[in-house]
Amino acid sequence: MQQGERFVDDNVHKERSNLAHSFQSAFENEELLAKIIEFFPYPIQVYTPDGTSVMVNQALLREYHIFSSDMIIGKYNIFEDPSVIELGLLTHKEKLFMGETIFLTDIKVPLKEIALRYGIEDLDLEAVFQDITIFPIMDNSNKLSYIVALLINRRVYRGKYEIVEAREYIENQWLNPFDMNETAKAAGLSKTHFRRLFKKHTGMTPHEYYMNFKINKVKEKLSDPDLSISQAFAACGADYNGYLARKFKEKVGASPSQYRNKTTQNK
Repeated sequence: MQQGERFVDDNVHKERSNLAHSFQSAFENEELLAKIIEFFPYPIQVYTPDGTSVMVNQALLREYHIFSSDMIIGKYNIFEDPSVIELGLLTHKEKLFMGETIFLTDIKVPLKEIALRYGIEDLDLEAVFQDITIFPIMDNSNKLSYIVALLINRRVYRGKYEIVEAREYIENQWLNPFDMNETAKAAGLSKTHFRRLFKKHTGMTPHEYYMNFKINKVKEKLSDPDLSISQAFAACGADYNGYLARKFKEKVGASPSQYRNKTTQNK
């Protein structure tokens, strides 16, 4: 399973890219495009080039218990959303205008802000983490006509506040060595109960979650051509020749240098 993780990531990107191409192909028939979006099983929101929402599908309305699309269309602007700005999406804005697709992985949905914005009182979600694909739809002159955001839930937590707190703690402390005692304390649970509950709701131990998160950070740094491999590891608080490098190869299915080469070739 660990060995294939890298290829799964690649396949997911290919699938999303192919999907973006399908939406682009349907652009010439706007009625068909609207039907595809409306009945698509995953939440979708469509924006004009300035970021104003012009369409949402039923899957999105159901996901967040929003009773009418009129609450969103013409009123919400993705480029003015503080949560989106904090996420750093605006740094990718130029890529969209050039026809590139943006992939965002394991993004925490700002549920409190959404509930407040739309007056939702029965949102039975504790936390949601999504993979978000944002792709442009270009007109015949290759100018940006629409921006489409496809949202796919990676993990959904309902009512397990302690585990959400633990995840937040791990993600904030990822540069430091993993400490089970402190992580369990952050969740307000005994170490034994915490370990069991965490695995039940995430499918992995707290340490495995910590390692996966840290390795994803290394992957981000390795994608930066301005950093050497050693510098990428140092930026993640680790030694290139140490334990993290061995775990990287075990989980990703490639050495850091192989991963760097593959990332460079794909650009």
